[in-house]
Amino acid sequence: MMATLKDVARMANVDTSTVSRALNNASHVHPSTKARILGAAKKLGYRPNVVAKWLKEGRTYIIGIVVPRIQLTLFAEIIQGVEKEARRRGYSVIICSSSDDPILERSELKRLHNGLVDGVIIAGTGQNGDILQDMKVWGIAITQVVRLQEYGLSSVVADYEACSRQAVQYLVSKGCSKIGLINGPLELWPYRERLEGYKQITHQFGLSEISTSSTQDCNSFEYGYRCTMNLLKQEPDLDALMVAVDIQGMGAMRALQELGISYPGHVRLVSLTGHFIGSLLETQMTAMEIPATEMGEKAASMVIEDIEAPLDAKPTRQHLVFPPILVERQSG
Repeated sequence: MMATLKDVARMANVDTSTVSRALNNASHVHPSTKARILGAAKKLGYRPNVVAKWLKEGRTYIIGIVVPRIQLTLFAEIIQGVEKEARRRGYSVIICSSSDDPILERSELKRLHNGLVDGVIIAGTGQNGDILQDMKVWGIAITQVVRLQEYGLSSVVADYEACSRQAVQYLVSKGCSKIGLINGPLELWPYRERLEGYKQITHQFGLSEISTSSTQDCNSFEYGYRCTMNLLKQEPDLDALMVAVDIQGMGAMRALQELGISYPGHVRLVSLTGHFIGSLLETQMTAMEIPATEMGEKAASMVIEDIEAPLDAKPTRQHLVFPPILVERQSG
């Protein structure tokens, strides 16, 4: 039979309210009394009824985070930031990976909804706005990160248009005039923004648009390799290449090596969403870097503020945009 709060109180010779205060690290419990209570709880094998605590407080202190993938992406750094801030505020994190599959994403969101989370941070596909709105109505705090797919929900993103504009400006300053872009599915907000920035700045400089995108998964080595080969067939005199993410850049590097094209000698290469992996390559990748860990921390802070705010004083919707920073390395 499991030990109860009353059993601990009886063994420690105190009342149950004192036991409760001691186990919850409340003040006004003498250190010697607290030590006696903790000793009794340990001896009896007492475990608090977490579900009862949740029901009493109306809070689980759990946040779910839904991202497309983790390995070799900036989402790993986003998650680190979320966990750091959540842990500091006394919350735990459940991590879900959707593989950018709307059906799988929907399943994960339902699981989080049924799993009594207080809030959700999501880099979504944009295909499950209805369930996100339902969760919001049910009192679950929602914050988007990296991707602003639902304008009715708060978000923490980077300035992807600026990533493209600044990268092209940098490449032009290096003498490049035929600048290609390997992008991704335009139904996802960051890719639309990158393309818009690219179009604006190439038009401003009077350059031709040389770009490619796909409706399929583009966050892969193979995708970067294949698109680089295709762009070089389309434009053999290409002198610069921008990739949406680092893993595409790794594939582009392989393609350039196989074709005997040096970089940055003949083609300069820049990632538009750089993270730490680009600095670890044999030829380090020039990148427009975004503060992914800081963005994760901010997303966690926003969702927790929403969770902890009274019903009549919920924070207003926010759309925070973090600027990129150009980090010049060997490939550019």
